[in-house]
Amino acid sequence: MSTTDTKINTSVGQADFFSLSEQKRYARHFALPGFGQEGQARLKSGSALVIGAGGLGCPALLYLAAAGVGRIGIVDGDRVEESNLQRQVLFTTGDLGKPKAEAAKCRIEALNPHIQVEAFDRVLNSENALDLIRDYDVIVDGSDNFPTRYLVNDACVILEKNLVYGAISAFEGQVAVFNWLMETGERSPNYRDLFPEPPEPGAVQNCEEGGVLGVLPGIIGSMQANEALKILSGYEAPLHSRLFIMDAATLRTMTLKFKKQYFDPIEKLIDYEGFCGVPLPGSDKITQMAPETFKSLMNAEAACFLVDVREPEEHDQGNLGGINIPLGVIREQAHLIPSDQPVVVYCQSGRRSRHAILQLQGMGFKNLLNLSGGMDGQL
Repeated sequence: MSTTDTKINTSVGQADFFSLSEQKRYARHFALPGFGQEGQARLKSGSALVIGAGGLGCPALLYLAAAGVGRIGIVDGDRVEESNLQRQVLFTTGDLGKPKAEAAKCRIEALNPHIQVEAFDRVLNSENALDLIRDYDVIVDGSDNFPTRYLVNDACVILEKNLVYGAISAFEGQVAVFNWLMETGERSPNYRDLFPEPPEPGAVQNCEEGGVLGVLPGIIGSMQANEALKILSGYEAPLHSRLFIMDAATLRTMTLKFKKQYFDPIEKLIDYEGFCGVPLPGSDKITQMAPETFKSLMNAEAACFLVDVREPEEHDQGNLGGINIPLGVIREQAHLIPSDQPVVVYCQSGRRSRHAILQLQGMGFKNLLNLSGGMDGQL
């Protein structure tokens, strides 16, 4: 449900919408000029999805829950590690080894029993992003890598969702709001307008490589929560078309303005690891088949079993033969793949097929070959 569709009738009095416990809990919001009971009612009727329960996601989740956002989703496929505890303030030593999404859910439910919390213990990817993001009003991106940032941005553009962005490295933090519906009826610039192309792999260090001041994600994550609360409550216009930058070492700040660029419309999700040039862990264990070898085998009608892991509509538009098992359901339909003959797995570029092979190898398959370059390599 969109906050623009949520018109709360507060004229009947707060007892008709808020319990006595909620009235006590949110009393300081009720007393806040320009916010009051109506703003709180909008928070209660609103929803936010936080991508990543890490350094940024932890403080954002704490403040969104404490403020009374009615429904909060948490997406994170990682487990709590000891190195997280320096900055990921939702977790304790007793949470080590637990799924972050589930541990975060327990913590914020204990903080505010009046809200609904949904935990998704999974990695966000092109197969599940649209389904996960679709049902939330505001998306808070607390991810720590470029493929996920581009993925979240594109999904929000496609679904017309407000996106609150944050990023940290060493002593520097950034905050912005993308894809905000402006008074003109147009959407504000998105992440691609600010960063049209990802940096070269290795050009920007992540927190594990370059370190991060423990308090910095607390500051930036809280600022993300601030922007999300403004969007949901309708209190003030958020930080759209501007990038806030903070240096925690000097406490210097700056705000940069940026404009919408004119690109081809974003209409579908792509292979974001490939787009960002990120190598897949374990790829060195995958046997590659060169396009020339594949062509010669096909011309000789060799007994190779083919599996296309693209989406059905892609397969229908053109394929190299074989059966179609989309990457998102490769585990569930693995029984359709033989284990007693060579199996060539392919997609459009060779990236999704590598993801599929890694999953299948984890299930015991040892007869898989990846078609290098995929469909594109056959042109």
